[in-house]
Amino acid sequence: MHRVEIYGKRDCCLCDEAKATLLRVRADLSFELLETDIESSPDLYAAMSERIPLVTVDGRLAFKYRVDEPALRRRLSEVP
Repeated sequence: MHRVEIYGKRDCCLCDEAKATLLRVRADLSFELLETDIESSPDLYAAMSERIPLVTVDGRLAFKYRVDEPALRRRLSEVP
């Protein structure tokens, strides 16, 4: 099973859009979804505050700022 992780924070409209796309795709394709709030760690916030939302698939950077739904679906259709 693929593992998708989104790094974001509260009150971030791009993060909300990215998460909505992930949830829409997850309704059709099964994958583990993890959410990391960058405000939970000063180090994460310092490293990522200008790069969110950031989405990884199986530990590899997949999307920054916006999630391309067709590209995500293709990626998740591949055998892990």
